[in-house]
Amino acid sequence: MASYTVSCIDDRPQMLKLRKRRKITMWLRALCLLILPLLTLPAYADSLGPDLSTFAVLGGAAVTNSSGTGAPTLITGNLGSPSSTSVTGFPPGVVSGTIEPSDVAAAQGQLTTAFAILGGLGEGGTVVTGGVLNNFDSGVYTPGYYNVPAATSNLTGTIYLNDGSNAGSIFVFFMPSTLITSPDTTINVSGLSPSDSVYWVVGSSATLGDSSVFEGNILAYASITLDPGAQDPCGRTLAETGGVTFSGANPATTGGVPNVVSIGCGSTTATPGGGFNGGGGTPVPEPGSMALLGSGLFALAGGVRRKLRK
Repeated sequence: MASYTVSCIDDRPQMLKLRKRRKITMWLRALCLLILPLLTLPAYADSLGPDLSTFAVLGGAAVTNSSGTGAPTLITGNLGSPSSTSVTGFPPGVVSGTIEPSDVAAAQGQLTTAFAILGGLGEGGTVVTGGVLNNFDSGVYTPGYYNVPAATSNLTGTIYLNDGSNAGSIFVFFMPSTLITSPDTTINVSGLSPSDSVYWVVGSSATLGDSSVFEGNILAYASITLDPGAQDPCGRTLAETGGVTFSGANPATTGGVPNVVSIGCGSTTATPGGGFNGGGGTPVPEPGSMALLGSGLFALAGGVRRKLRK
């Protein structure tokens, strides 16, 4: 007759270990949901990076200037492109900073990062339909992120930016395709503070029409063109893959108004010495990060509640 040996093994310690591991895993996941969004955010939503912030003009391809000596293109800040042979027309164009400084490659890398971060913020922002920006709220914009989902985004007439007396405000306008301003378009920044920051993120190319007075930093994936007399007296023209072209002075104006790009903002009459430079500002989390942060807090709260019940 067969005999059987029965062995009684106490598996309670193993089960306790398994439960402990599961509890630790749950808490780690909750902690990751809470912390990860904060780690992935830029310190400031409007930071261009230390190298990029010194450039008034940066091209991913050639930077060309067609102005004559009578009313030369004026650049306040550094100017750069992939190689020194890609920069033509300076002189007669005047650059207050350095042409082709040693940090061009670093600046181009920071432009790629800034384009992705700021573009993501704008894409998730308030939708401006129709593609004509001056149709939004009578042409007045308050701080925030704006998405203009149109094949061609157009600026015409006068567009007003107003920070509501909140210094350090951030404006991000995202155009997934092109940005074209009509002749004589004006960005009125009389309602801004020197510490505010303004960004125009363009998925393709940007063109400033004749005698347009633009304000803020243009980050274009492809090219940027300033037609005769077009100016950005308080901002930058930064092209990631394409070139930057200055068409020269507008002969229709008295004395010939030249192309101007200035990060010093000394020539803007609305806010003399103003900012819009991409420094400082108020930390602003990406829209999706707030959802992750909320999920993390919810999970942690649930864990604490269960622990208290025990």
